[in-house]
Amino acid sequence: MGFLRIRTTVDERPGRLASLASALAARGGNILGLSVQSDADGTVDEFVADIPASPEAVREALEAAGGRRVQVVPATAHELTDETTRALLLAARLHAQPWRLPAILADLLRADSARWAYGEHVSELPDPHQLVIPVAAKRVIQLRRRRLPFTLTEAARAAAFVRLVQPPAEPVGSDRSLRLADNSEVHVRALTPAFREAVRDLHDRCTPASRRFRYFTSMPSLPPRMFDRLCDRDRGESIVTCHDGQVIALASLMYCADPGAAELAFLVEDSWQGRGLGAALARILVDAARNHGFAEIRATMLSDNLRMHRLMTGLGAVVGPTDDPGVIEARLSVAAMV
Repeated sequence: MGFLRIRTTVDERPGRLASLASALAARGGNILGLSVQSDADGTVDEFVADIPASPEAVREALEAAGGRRVQVVPATAHELTDETTRALLLAARLHAQPWRLPAILADLLRADSARWAYGEHVSELPDPHQLVIPVAAKRVIQLRRRRLPFTLTEAARAAAFVRLVQPPAEPVGSDRSLRLADNSEVHVRALTPAFREAVRDLHDRCTPASRRFRYFTSMPSLPPRMFDRLCDRDRGESIVTCHDGQVIALASLMYCADPGAAELAFLVEDSWQGRGLGAALARILVDAARNHGFAEIRATMLSDNLRMHRLMTGLGAVVGPTDDPGVIEARLSVAAMV
């Protein structure tokens, strides 16, 4: 049959990729390109292979090897270019011709079409063959690809490309003031080791229930190793909110193993809860996620954490169960907040 682009979703288990490669080899396939991508319900392995077998035979072989939702479409020799080199060349083209952003995004993701759209919202049940990338307030680019659905990794790539033509955003750690709905003014700063004692005092003032919602256990204090991890800019972004010389909230955006996702978590002093502070901090961290090219924000919470549940759904997140019946997970598409 010639060149084929083959995509399958797999569970994260040792030896799974080897099983898929062996299945292709058994059908006479020569793997010429491989991409491993994260998606919402598993890892997506994508191969470009020169293989004499029919698409139906390839699909059956990979399903027998443990693949799910196997998709096989024709490919060309042009698609054998190194993906990193191709992305860098497209980035250079975008720098020289920023007005061609939709067309260059279409080239990046091999989409069938790309167009500007205005004021359109992202559905809670999005079309997997449509990708919506926010560019400015009420202005997005819609990409469509008929043959293969978009993955979370591809959404992160597109978001990172859009950042190339946007003005520099205010760094998440820069000092800023927030005025809440009750007219209280608070100050947001990056978490640094200088706040170690102030964060310890915050934990002392929080009730066991608030600490339990944040850490799934009512730990009386934050272990030094965990505090140092929150301060590590290579692991994520963490901010504190200050009022009258005290830290009244701690919010973190920690990078996940999935390249397109980051994890959001809060601890807000009890007397400051219900005043809009959590939502304001969430928006700051979602902006940070967008600047880093993330496509999805996740928040894992106890099922009885109603305040966090309302906050995330109010931002547009979809909440679903996990393997633990006492724990739920909110998933927020960064595209849902423009």
